[in-house]
Amino acid sequence: MSEPADPLARIAAALEALVGNAAAPPDWRAAPAYVWDGAARPVEAVAAPPLALIKGIDAQKAKVTANVSRFAAGHAAHDMLLWGARGTGKSVLLRAAVAEAQRLDGASIALVQVAPEALGSLSALFTALARIDRHFLVFIDDLGFEEGDTAGPRALRSWLEGGVEARPGNVRLAVTSNRRAIVPRHLSEQDDPINPRDAVDDQLALADRFGLSLGFHACSQDDYLAIVAGYAQHHSLSFTEADALEWAKRRGARSGRVAWQFVTELAGASGQPL
Repeated sequence: MSEPADPLARIAAALEALVGNAAAPPDWRAAPAYVWDGAARPVEAVAAPPLALIKGIDAQKAKVTANVSRFAAGHAAHDMLLWGARGTGKSVLLRAAVAEAQRLDGASIALVQVAPEALGSLSALFTALARIDRHFLVFIDDLGFEEGDTAGPRALRSWLEGGVEARPGNVRLAVTSNRRAIVPRHLSEQDDPINPRDAVDDQLALADRFGLSLGFHACSQDDYLAIVAGYAQHHSLSFTEADALEWAKRRGARSGRVAWQFVTELAGASGQPL
């Protein structure tokens, strides 16, 4: 087939080819999870352990799973901020709670994880999700704003409450962060002689927009060993407490993440996959 001789016809043909090759919009009702990086990519399964294997954070687990369950059922539910030390189970608990809700009714809820560079396109995501008859937990992992960034926190406040681009009713936000305030705080703020609480209160006001805010902290030794034992039993692995504690000592931390890394080492040394 020959190309059109008219330059305008060639341009029109090229544009039609580009449109034809563009990715089709995702089916927001089909997948259990999606990744949003300015466009949506479906994910075949939510990667998470069974809720019973998540130990040492029982109070947080009860509140998160109850909130996700209510949301999946179409009942009133909170936006969530899970904050605290690294490796303490914030992200894995959110994924496991969604996976449990999907086990009961896979069509009721989907997880949408937002890539860090895609925060500026959340409004487009909300517009797309608002048209879908399904509930979506939009997950922003390890969120933190740089010092001097005022636009990001303001946008997040607007998405959570009252702004013209606020998240739609079938969407809830779930954010994990190492800091309760999300934005940086400095001791110098406490020394300001003029309205010393103003800066701190303004920062905490962002965290206060979340109806459910839960802290996660370093494990006790007993909790750490219980996490290791749960994983090891589930995968038919044996271990000694001394080895588990030595592993944590060398890692410089006791957490669910460190416990899983120790169990991964056990499985590898035993020649079995996980």
